[in-house]
Amino acid sequence: MTHVHCPECGFQNPEAANYCAKCGALLPHEEAGGHTTMTFPVEELADEDGAPLEELPIEGTALVVRAGGGRQGETFPLDGDRIEIGRSPQAVVFLDDVTVSRTHAILTRDNAGYSIEDSDSLNGTYVNRRRVEKATLENGDEVQIGKYRLTYLAP
Repeated sequence: MTHVHCPECGFQNPEAANYCAKCGALLPHEEAGGHTTMTFPVEELADEDGAPLEELPIEGTALVVRAGGGRQGETFPLDGDRIEIGRSPQAVVFLDDVTVSRTHAILTRDNAGYSIEDSDSLNGTYVNRRRVEKATLENGDEVQIGKYRLTYLAP
């Protein structure tokens, strides 16, 4: 049986898998013929409209979808002390993806800002491409939950 290694976390997945069973990243599949790859620095990524993060009309603290689910540029303002992230429609940050748990992670606010805590999710919560149980977020941090990559923005 052949395997596909996840480019994000290195997990060994069955060849037929489209998404990593460990982190939810899209798995690469070789197609017939040659292929061309291009790498862009994360800082140069923009939303669907091509606007850099600095040019988005965001006031206050927010999570911005940078990749995943065709929702690039969607913004979730953060203004509560406890914010649920998950697949449940009742979640403040609703991420509709089978690799996201119903209650995947919780954002909590204190005097230092927001921290994120994984809610014993099956596929984990990642901050700056490292799996975390709990982490304090800083402006510009990348949060990955399932196939979604979000950028944390704080004033």
